[in-house]
Amino acid sequence: MPIRRLPPETINRIAAGEVVERPASAIKELVENAIDAGAAQIDVQADQGGLTRILVVDDGGGLPKDELALALERHATSKLVADADGAYDLLRIGTLGFRGEALPSIGSVARLTLTARARGSADAFALTVEGGAMAAAQPAAFAGAHGARVEVRDLFYATPARLKFMKSPRAEAMAIAEEVKRQAMAHEAVGFSLDLDGRRALRLPPEQPGPLGRLKRLAAILGAEFEDNALLIDQEREGVALSGYAGLPTYSRGNAGHQYLFVNGRPVRDRLLQGALRAAYADFLARDRHPTAALFVALPPEMVDVNVHPAKAEVRFRDPALVRGLIIGALRHALAGAGHRASTTVATSALNGFRPGMAPPSARGFSAWGAGGWAPQAAPQYAAQQLPGVEEISARFEREDFAADPRAFERPAGAQVIDPTDFPLGAARAQVHETYIVAQTRDGVVIVDQHAAHERLVYERMKKELDAGGVARQALLLPEVVDLDPAEAERVAERADELAALGLIIEPFGPGAILVRETPALLGETDIGGLIRDIADDLAENGAALALAERLQEVCSTMACHGSVRAGRRLTAIEMNALLREMEATPHSGQCNHGRPTYVELKLADIERLFGRR
Repeated sequence: MPIRRLPPETINRIAAGEVVERPASAIKELVENAIDAGAAQIDVQADQGGLTRILVVDDGGGLPKDELALALERHATSKLVADADGAYDLLRIGTLGFRGEALPSIGSVARLTLTARARGSADAFALTVEGGAMAAAQPAAFAGAHGARVEVRDLFYATPARLKFMKSPRAEAMAIAEEVKRQAMAHEAVGFSLDLDGRRALRLPPEQPGPLGRLKRLAAILGAEFEDNALLIDQEREGVALSGYAGLPTYSRGNAGHQYLFVNGRPVRDRLLQGALRAAYADFLARDRHPTAALFVALPPEMVDVNVHPAKAEVRFRDPALVRGLIIGALRHALAGAGHRASTTVATSALNGFRPGMAPPSARGFSAWGAGGWAPQAAPQYAAQQLPGVEEISARFEREDFAADPRAFERPAGAQVIDPTDFPLGAARAQVHETYIVAQTRDGVVIVDQHAAHERLVYERMKKELDAGGVARQALLLPEVVDLDPAEAERVAERADELAALGLIIEPFGPGAILVRETPALLGETDIGGLIRDIADDLAENGAALALAERLQEVCSTMACHGSVRAGRRLTAIEMNALLREMEATPHSGQCNHGRPTYVELKLADIERLFGRR
């Protein structure tokens, strides 16, 4: 079959298929154009899921008449500037759009009208494109002093086959709302409005640039609960800055739909960033729970390639290990700084349980342990003797040195004794059902699950011991050879030093094979082949050996669970107060090793409302 040159209209429709997958994709491109034009307010309207009509109006810089037609030509853009040699550097892109494909791609498959008034101009002009056929620019009315108005009708009418792949108008409208929300999160200084089928869906006024304005914008989109349970993230390393907010572990979700990631103001879906987020919370959440977060990565344009995906939804970092390490380190630092803090939704869910007709916790807040209660995965039993010091930690309740001396309530600098209710978790007043500690604070009541709380305390002590003494290893009587794909084997072998620090000693064994000589003693008898293959999969997907680290954490978590004070154990007042004081001094003690809350705090004002006192 002979080679043929495709006509321009076919080329444009092929490009449209890459750039404009659905109405939400068209709105994304138009909103990014408006932001690049310096808009302070962007108004979006969509009818029938955007398939019959899309309207995007902004108050940006606008366009003069002689540039209207040029804006609708393929690969014509104002966002790339040539150097002295006439070359364009695609690795120094500082704008959201730069290819010059959005408007011509949309115009090739729909009826598009572009109306604009340039800043400082008294006249506005409009230009219409139908299925790629462009008309001449004509004078038009424009409400604003400057800006652009893009109206798209009958999207994909020129490519009817594409319409068959669209979802229902409702589903497309939901995708549009999600896209506008993501853009609004990334640009808090820009006001946004969204109308779907004539109904108001979103109204977001401009916010002050910076962390406070960003948190206010996030709260307007994600809800006030996110604002109450978000941790500020603000770290920088080697020119890469990470900012944003991440939710407390007890403010988790059943899926990853509430994770928003941005790179240089661009919403992205990046596996490296998602893997780093998962790794940072791996120590605090069960596998079926997912953190909420809105993270913003800012770095020099030459350190990231945004030109690896037609829709610019993916990016590639020059130094992915640096970005990943920054995310994990910053999140863990923020989580450690939260101390014993638990999410406010825990108390909300508890209070709602007292009110007839209120939704169960699974429908609100931290949600979902299932109708029959949360049940951890079955895990193998491990003897406490497998890790030195576990017996000593587990027996601290039995020994006098763990018991809190009443003198511990004294201020170190003086002899004045303070009221124990002034401590964050208050003073123990009772033990209920030999499982729950009831403590009184200055303005409320705290209920502590004694097993879950002590489990976290033991786990944190075990982690410190592991860090101090390293991971003990056991040599295999007969080294095991694991066959892999050659590329997978090479990836695993390159991380031999990293794996050795976790107690796994490996070496390459010819092409496509790994020889395992020693394994972590904590794992006992384990499926070595399955472990190596899991590590290979993690390296391919996340760039890190999460499988081994997670298995070690799971073992430590299981040992801590069995080595902690059990439910049904009667405690003295001194022991209960000692537990509360150690919780206050231990990071992450607000949740157990499975992400469940260790305590619930009920404010006195909320309790009074339950009894009609307020």
